[in-house]
Amino acid sequence: MTSFDTSPQLNVWRALLALAVVFVMLATTGWTAVRSHRGTTALQASLSAWEHGHLHGHRLPAPDAAPARLTRFFASLTPQERSRLAHRYPLAVGNMNGAPVGLRYQANRIALSKARKIELQRMRDSRLTPAGQQAAGRRMHRFTALMQRGRQILAFDPEGSGRVAEVFGDLTKAERVSVVVPGVDTDLLTFQKTYRPYSAPVGMAKSLYAAERTASPATRTAVIAWADYTAPSGLGMDAATAMRAEEGAVRLNALLRGLPGNSPVSLFCHSYGSVVCGVAAPSLPRRVADIAVAASPGMRVQKASNLHTSARVWAMRDATDWIQDVPYLELGGLGHGADPVSSGFGARVLSAQGAQGHAGYFEPGTDSLTNFAEIGVGAYDTVRCAHDDDMCREGLSGTVTAGRA
Repeated sequence: MTSFDTSPQLNVWRALLALAVVFVMLATTGWTAVRSHRGTTALQASLSAWEHGHLHGHRLPAPDAAPARLTRFFASLTPQERSRLAHRYPLAVGNMNGAPVGLRYQANRIALSKARKIELQRMRDSRLTPAGQQAAGRRMHRFTALMQRGRQILAFDPEGSGRVAEVFGDLTKAERVSVVVPGVDTDLLTFQKTYRPYSAPVGMAKSLYAAERTASPATRTAVIAWADYTAPSGLGMDAATAMRAEEGAVRLNALLRGLPGNSPVSLFCHSYGSVVCGVAAPSLPRRVADIAVAASPGMRVQKASNLHTSARVWAMRDATDWIQDVPYLELGGLGHGADPVSSGFGARVLSAQGAQGHAGYFEPGTDSLTNFAEIGVGAYDTVRCAHDDDMCREGLSGTVTAGRA
């Protein structure tokens, strides 16, 4: 009978060997993250037009000005003036952190209508292959769905695979705000799914919003399905490095700094989304009270304290999740660091019972969703820990509803 050495040292060497193979692949095939350079996008064109625009003879503020500056600018305008800007520069206004939330919804509806017309034309374009016409049809149907009455689209960019964010609840009046940060293979077409709906950002956010209302009916909550970054496609090099996470972290922090009010914010980061949240952590505004990660391949640090954030750090993983088999290390930019549910990492480890695999953490009836909801409403003393020692609740009590400066 053959014996196999399963020592930690051998496992590390196997992981290093696997990474070495990846380096060889890189040397012979090149980085898969390289993208071909394209012309000016619709969003860039809208932002450029805004930068050269005027209102009553005065230059408009820079579109990337501090959110507080943009908030003051829009507050100085009449409703008619704000609406005029939304119609003239829909993509710029719809993606402008600091613009009024309702105006962003209006602007993105206009932008979606324009994008839909473009795809309708492409569906009938004889210069496209049948596959190209079918792809245009899928995008047209997605844009149509996003335009449905009552949908609150906070960000939208039709370029490439697309980016989008949607709000559930009243963001301007919320006492608690939750942001769902998804992982790989997230784009416009996968933003919402009919089959396995809770594995897509819309289903995740809707499920969390409903669970939060159940957990605390008296607490006004809002949940953002945030797919407003270019996520890795598949489990290739993009997913093994932090490049997409670094780009996403900048966008996530920009969103958070542009949110209205000062109510506490909780981040719920799934899979590669936890890499985004880990990279974003040191720059998060202090109103971010919680970072909760599920199915994490790592957060680009060895310990939670290395995140340099005032937010509480929570972690969970279901026993059937394949992510537990990835090498939890970082070498030469590959890999994402220590396992967030390991004892040495220092996160508050939560139960994920019932999640069933990598994509089931937002399924109704699971410990994972219930725990997320209780964190989202600030009911920290009722979360269920992964271990019997209740260490994940140590030093916490009551419900927190007030924002931090």
